[in-house]
Amino acid sequence: MTVITFDPNFSLQKIIKENPNHRVLVEEVEGLIKVYKNGHIERFPIVPNVTPTLPLELGVISSDVIIDSFTNIWARLYVPKLCQEKFPLLIYFHGGGFCVGSASWICYHEFLAKLAANANCVIMSVNYRLAPENRLPAAYDDGVKTIMWLREKVISGDNEDYWWLSKINFSSIFFGGDSAGGNIAHNVAKRVCSKSHDLKPLTLKGTILIQPFFGGELRTYSEKYTAQPPRSALTLTSADTYWRLALPSGANRDHPWCNPATKECQNLVDLRDIPGILVCISELDILKDRNLEVCANLNREAGNYRKVEYVMFKGVGHAFQVLNKSQVAQTRTAELIAHIKAFISK
Repeated sequence: MTVITFDPNFSLQKIIKENPNHRVLVEEVEGLIKVYKNGHIERFPIVPNVTPTLPLELGVISSDVIIDSFTNIWARLYVPKLCQEKFPLLIYFHGGGFCVGSASWICYHEFLAKLAANANCVIMSVNYRLAPENRLPAAYDDGVKTIMWLREKVISGDNEDYWWLSKINFSSIFFGGDSAGGNIAHNVAKRVCSKSHDLKPLTLKGTILIQPFFGGELRTYSEKYTAQPPRSALTLTSADTYWRLALPSGANRDHPWCNPATKECQNLVDLRDIPGILVCISELDILKDRNLEVCANLNREAGNYRKVEYVMFKGVGHAFQVLNKSQVAQTRTAELIAHIKAFISK
């Protein structure tokens, strides 16, 4: 949380008089972020940040690596200790409506460590810049920068300081993420698959979109009628707020980065350059119908080349794999990991 230090010699009235806009709240997602008229932003530590430390019995080594010190882009690595030739690499983007969240949040640290151990893959969890200080496409730019940074390290053979590079099969790269991170993974894949980027010697094998965060001005049935508990990870109100804070100023929810069904999104990339797409949908998520719509649109664009895979997880809502500790959520999380493992192993 951003902290403002006040001089005790000043009265509250004087502070307000000198900073008349400081306490004028313009946007809020309760318990997570407040944005004031003068640009002051508060984020609340509702989820603890943790170091890369992991239990030895998990069989995964974790460490942090700096991608760009100027913009403070970094990533947390998860490398299984199992002895095998090379591991696939999953480049992962966390959720949080583009506005909150971190690769060091304990919920992501625990989930991705478990995923790396069970799916037998190296995971690179990217800590990208957040909105509204850095509106889209900043997060997409950070994703592309991370991949180009990785490509440069592979080409240069700089393995002394980056020992984990020797554990990766660079012909088996996947982009993934949940919620806003799923949106980022999708848009980063579209960018790096365009002719303006040369990925070699990296080979993108697929994208894994977990409850990807998309929207639109016209409401879907699940957005209008899926009842959410008061402290749900994503409500229609919070989703709208995130989009107002993340999209370029003046854009609405039919902007192509929010609504991939718009005409502006068509034919931006040949989907044959993305060999596989897995979309993971939650039955009780307000994004359920939006996610199904995205799958249908991707299938239409792909034509007869191949079908987009999707799986529906029953009885759980948005972000169940990182924010819900119930027995049904734990069961569905195990199923989610099994589906990702199978997709990566194809």
